[in-house]
Order: sequence, then C-alpha cells, then structure tokens
Amino acid sequence: MKLDNTTENKEIASRYRQLLKVSKWSREKGDITIIRKAFVMAVDAHSSMRRKSGEPYIYHPIAVARIAAEEMGLGTTSIVCALLHDVVEDTDITLEDIEREFNPKIANIIDGLTKIAGVYDTNSPQAENFRKMLLTMADDVRVILIKLCDRLHNMRTLEHMSDRGQLKIAAETSYIYAPLAHRLGLYTIKTELEDLSLKYTQPALYQELKHKLNATKEQRNRYIRSFIKPIKLELDELGVDYEIKGRPKSIHSIYNKMVSKNLEFEDVYDLFAIRIILDSDPEDEKMDCWNVYSITTSIFKPNPERMRDWISISKSNGYESLHATVMGPKGQWVEVQIRSSRMDAIAEKGYAAHWKYKDESKTLTKANNLDNWLTQIREILEDQDGTALEFLDEFKMNLYAKEVFAFTPKGLLRKLPKGSTTLDFAFDIHTEVGAKCLGAKVNGKLVPLSYEIKNGDQIEILTSAKQKPNKDWLNFVKTSKAKTKIKQSLKDEKRVVAGLGKESLARKMRNTGFDYSVDNINKLVIYFKAVDELELTFQIGKGIIDKEKIKLQEILVQTAKVHKPGSEREESTSLKKKTSSELLLGDATINMDYTLAQCCNPIPGDKVMGFITVGGDIKVHNTRCKNAQNLMSKYGYRIIKAQWAGEVSIEEDFEAGLEIRGIDSLGLVSKVTDIVSKQLKVNMKSISFESLDGTFIGKLKLQVSHKEHLEQLMDVLKGIDQYIKVSRIDLDNVPKLTS
Repeated sequence: MKLDNTTENKEIASRYRQLLKVSKWSREKGDITIIRKAFVMAVDAHSSMRRKSGEPYIYHPIAVARIAAEEMGLGTTSIVCALLHDVVEDTDITLEDIEREFNPKIANIIDGLTKIAGVYDTNSPQAENFRKMLLTMADDVRVILIKLCDRLHNMRTLEHMSDRGQLKIAAETSYIYAPLAHRLGLYTIKTELEDLSLKYTQPALYQELKHKLNATKEQRNRYIRSFIKPIKLELDELGVDYEIKGRPKSIHSIYNKMVSKNLEFEDVYDLFAIRIILDSDPEDEKMDCWNVYSITTSIFKPNPERMRDWISISKSNGYESLHATVMGPKGQWVEVQIRSSRMDAIAEKGYAAHWKYKDESKTLTKANNLDNWLTQIREILEDQDGTALEFLDEFKMNLYAKEVFAFTPKGLLRKLPKGSTTLDFAFDIHTEVGAKCLGAKVNGKLVPLSYEIKNGDQIEILTSAKQKPNKDWLNFVKTSKAKTKIKQSLKDEKRVVAGLGKESLARKMRNTGFDYSVDNINKLVIYFKAVDELELTFQIGKGIIDKEKIKLQEILVQTAKVHKPGSEREESTSLKKKTSSELLLGDATINMDYTLAQCCNPIPGDKVMGFITVGGDIKVHNTRCKNAQNLMSKYGYRIIKAQWAGEVSIEEDFEAGLEIRGIDSLGLVSKVTDIVSKQLKVNMKSISFESLDGTFIGKLKLQVSHKEHLEQLMDVLKGIDQYIKVSRIDLDNVPKLTS
C-alpha cells in the first residue's frame, strides 16, 4: 500500500475488516485470499487518487463492495469485481492483468463495468449510454447489480458534486436506475435511490417532508403499538415464530401520493405499513401466511378492493407477499404485509437473495424468471434500427409496469404488463405467432386484437400464413417485445420498397449526368422534406414522389438551403436578458440570453436548471418539471447550471398557476378575488371556478414577483376556511381567458 497517512491507513484497514465481517455468510474456503488479493490491488492502483470530498478514492470501491455483500447479498465474485470495478478505467491495470491474477469470469464482469463507465461523462446522449449498459447486463446480470451498488454509493455522497452534476445524476437515477432496481426486486435499494433523487432535484420539498415525518414519528409509533397488540396476542397463541415491524413509507412514495391524489401531507393516511414476517419451513410458509391473514382480518375489517395475493402467483421479479388493507383503530386504513423470512429476504434483496436458499426447485424457478426477462432484453436490444431514445422509452415503460396473468389453452401461465392486449399475448408466445396473428378467442369468445387482457383470461391465438404486421398494431400493443418486432417487420418491408426507389432514382440521376452522392441526396432530402435517404427512396418506390416529375437540374444545380435542426422552436415566453436581479447561467461572468420554459414557468426562488436546445438557445426549467426530469436524464451533457440571483426585482412579474379546492359556499369566489386583487395586490390573468355537488375547484393564472410572494398568497387563501386546499400547478392546466 502506498498511502502514507497513518490515520487513513487505519481507516482503510477498518473498512476492509467490516467488509469481511458482512460477507462472512457467503464465503467458502479460500475466498478470503482472493478478496484480500483484490483489496491490495485496488489500494495500490488507487493510492494517489482522491474523491471530490478529499477522501482517499479507495473508500469508494470498499463501500461498493460492502453494499454488494451486505445490502444485496452477493457473493465473493461480485465483491472482488466491486473492489476492482474502476481499476481498468482509471489506472494502468489491464483486463489481461485481471484475468491472469483472478479468472476469466471476473475479467468479463470488470470488462462490462468498464464499458459502462467508458460511455459516461462524455458528450453522447444518456439514452445511448443506457443501451450500451443494458447490452452488458444481458451477458451477466451481476454487471448491473454492481453498477447499482456503485450508483447507490455515489448518490449517498452526492453532496460533494457540483449543482449541475447533482441534478444530472439524480435525474438519471430516478429515470432509469431506480426502475431497474425495482425490476430486479431490490426494493430497499430502489426506495433509497428514489428518496436521494428527490433530495437533490427538490431539496426544499424533501426536507419539508422529512421534517414532517420526524415530527409525527412518536404519534405514529404509539398507533403502531396499539394496532399490533391484539395481533400479537393471537399469534402467540398460534405458536409460530414471528417478527412484526412498523415501517414508515418512503419520502418519495409519500410525495408521489400527494401529487397523484392532490393531497396535503396531513391528508396522506397510509404513512406506514405493518410487516409480519414468519419463520416458516418452505413447505409450510404459504399456509402459515394465510393463517396470519385470517387472524388479522378477523380482528380488523379488510378492504376487499385492496387485497393483493403475490404468494399464489409471485411477481415476475420474484416478489412474494400477502397484502391486506384493514380498518384500524380511530378509523385509519393500515396496510399489512404478510410473508415468510425467505420471502422477506427476496423482497429486500431481489434475485441475489435466492442463492442463499438451498431449495433447488424454488431457486430454479426464480432463476428462470430472471433468465426469461434477460431473454426479453436481448430481443429488444437486437433491434438496432430504432433510435436509442425510442429503445429507452419502451424499455423504461416496462420496468415499473404492473402485471396481469393469463393462461394458454393448455393451461400454461403467462405474465404480461397491465394493459397488454391479445396481440401482446401472441408475441409473448412467439414472434412468429404474433406476426401471423389474425385474431383471438378469450374464454371461448372471439375478441379483437386490441382486447385488453384481464387476470385469469384463457387465450387462444388464431393465425394465418397470409397475415403480416401493419402499422395500426402499434396503436394498441403494450409490450416492448411486440412493438420492437412490429417496427422491425415494417422497416424490413419499407427497405424492400426503398431499394426499388433507390434503383429508380440512381438510374435517373445517371441518365441526366449526376452522381448518386451524399451531397446530392441531401439536397433532394431537403427539397422534398423527407426525414432521411431511406424515407426519400421509399416515397419514390411507393410512388408518393413521382420520379418522372423530379427536376434534378433545377434542384441540384441551385445552392440548397441549409436546414437547421430545431429551427421550428417551441412556443416560449419572451426572451429575457440576464440581469443582476434575474438568472445566473453557467459561469456568472458570461452574459447569456435565455427563455423561461412555458411547461413549468419557473419564478424567482424556484430551483432551476438551464437546457441547451438543438437550436443553441438556453431554456430554463423548474427542476420539479416533468420535462426537466426527462431532459436531465436523457441529455445531461446539455444541462447548464442556473440559479436566481440574490437580489429579486419587484418590478418584473412572472406567471404562475394555482388550484384551489374545497367546499362550495356563498360568496366564495368573491372572497378569493378580494384576497388576490385587493388585499395582496396580485394581478390575475385568468380565473375559472367549477362547482360539483357541494364542492368546487378553481384555477387561477397570476403574476407574482417571486416564489415567496406566491407562497404568501397561498397561505392567506388557505385561511379562508379549514377545508380549503391550495396547490401550485403548471400553467398548461389553467384555462385560457375567453372573451
């Protein structure tokens, strides 16, 4: 080891001992030797390197290895790879060195991790980076598991990054890494990744929710104790070994519920869940879970609409549990999760936990679930024609998808994303079955291809050799596999037609003395407003462009106008120049123009980010904006730091939207307008109110000078009566003022 600092060396040794301690359960004879060899190699390789925090770089790979062992339950091979995951990229050590010192399997995993690292922090779009990452995952799932450990530690230490770096990493974490952790059954890691992403994209809101959760902790604990007391008495009589936990919901899940249900924090009733974990033998665990379910629902009345059975048929990622929502004391709904200790380990640590259990039949079943999913990933990745963004959007859609299950005519179970159609079912059976699908029978009755599958449906697919995919199918299929195969088939057909068009165009150009060159083709593409050469030649082959009417002399001789991508810019607010009372972009000494994005209309005080558009302009978004999250996750290299200057000009107004809900009463609209216009002197651009069965909803477009100005107005409006709810909304949701 080359580090000289005695204190740091002691700390490194201490962290290494902790790693050995948490990995003890998975080690076999000789494993300590190989882990020690990897540790020494990593320490030597990173000896001169420091993290942004100033700490020795070796702290990071040790932390990643510890997460892999302790929080994900991975074994020695993964621990070694985690310790060495950065050495090939950052140091002089080569893959050949790794293979010589260890083995080809470890070298292959390090190679996959190095390929992922190699495409990050470059000027290529994140979407392409993710595609490359998933290509490596399809070879060995441990690549992505270790990458998730790496990402989790980076998120835990993100405070040392720049503001721009924090936004980029947090956004791509919530966009792709948290859903990947979810799909792999790593619920604990998925939850922490989501919470940490929210902490950096919406810091004020995160801290507010964290404070409110802490403030209600004692009250929540008292309620949990009173709830579980009668259940404990019954379980003690039953004579089973059990553990009961009361766990608070994550900050991110509470935030999601507030947004989706338009609730205040105080109105979110299910801030926690009760988990009952049974120490059962594998052959008895299902019966034991149902016995506990029966006991729980005999004490507290269940909500039949909120019962979830994932032990009879587990989720595709291996998750098994019984969920019941019951009416607890004081009229409060409580979610109860019932599972065995084996199920709980799998729920927390995902597929990696399966290898702790020696029941080969169960392990094989879960491994097959993972293999089936990886096979689907490979099939999606085979489509090299689609853009990286198309691929990512389709892949992302299926990561969080809820599931439905249906049966073949022979009784075989198939699981698909919720909303899947009979055509998706056909492609899930086999690509050729989907491509030749003519119709379907569900439970013996003929249904259209767009029929949405329901749980328990038995489906028979009808095929014809003459059938082939058509573009209308893309309007209703749900799964990535179906979409990919349909697009592939349509593109293959398009290429055949385009090939004929290309021959025809080349012949005409040759006869009139022009070369079939890139420059000439680009001029024709621009002239006919085609997307690319393929589209141009397809339209000629299809007869949409009449080749006889193409005046090559006129088109090619004259200088073609250069089309600038992105020149048709989206509508935005008026151009603003940076002043001392407005925004600072990038380097504050550089004077740059910008526009405020209309999708979220940021106002002074909001946490914001700048985005460089394809036209070279800068558009400023609120970081809570959905479009901003999408841009940060896909195009992080085009994000520019932005922040409001300390001095806010009171002479300039910014538009903001508010939504008010409550119980309808006489003169309510008058009260609202008096407060807004007369009391607080706020200019209203538009206002609309709707009344429905004693309740109302109002939407206002206002002009305010800064965030505090808006929040002051919201607080005053909430004081009209105890049932008034006031929330900020995007201006797109505010009706325009009509004459």
